[in-house]
Amino acid sequence: MTEDDDARVTAELLTAAREALELFHDVHVDDDGALSFRHGDVPCAVQAMRLAEGLTVLSLTCVVAWDLPENRDLAVSAAERAGQGLFGTLGVVHTERGMDVTLRYAFPAEGLKPEPLSTLLMLVVSTASQLRGELLANAEGDN
Repeated sequence: MTEDDDARVTAELLTAAREALELFHDVHVDDDGALSFRHGDVPCAVQAMRLAEGLTVLSLTCVVAWDLPENRDLAVSAAERAGQGLFGTLGVVHTERGMDVTLRYAFPAEGLKPEPLSTLLMLVVSTASQLRGELLANAEGDN
């Protein structure tokens, strides 16, 4: 496995992901080849990594919410929701401006056809959008 092979395989996978996402979204290709797009109000990014021959993964990160008020109940709600999720790992980061919430999902994607790849990506971003709505509603209800 050479660096050229890694670059070729990850580029091919990112192209497949871009084509799958373009069925639903406008997709921007960043200078480093990563993909970025918005699902409603949720910004998302996709990267590809070749971990071993035959094992190339896509990593999807969605920024669910940012600058949420520091609230223990809201953090607990996010943690409980994370435990229910089948598609992604929820992260809560505490900043000076409040809480930021991300949803990350990485999965082996080499060889996936466009339709299943598109379905899987949309399941993750739909979860992120639903979670955003729930968190914002809970944050609004606490004010």
